[in-house]
Amino acid sequence: MPKIRASTILFLIMSQHPSLKKSSSIGAKRSVMKRFERVKALQARGQWKEGQSPVGLPKTEPDA
Repeated sequence: MPKIRASTILFLIMSQHPSLKKSSSIGAKRSVMKRFERVKALQARGQWKEGQSPVGLPKTEPDA
């Protein structure tokens, strides 16, 4: 009979807490935008200047 390590047993019996599940599986919508999404939104609105620093961007509402 092959030996089973203790770490393997722990892996098999541990479960994931419900709060740690992916948001896509829960169906929740994110209320914040990532930096690249904010830059894209500002470019689409004409509020982005070429060469502008992406640090310290203004708050941006997602497009509906």
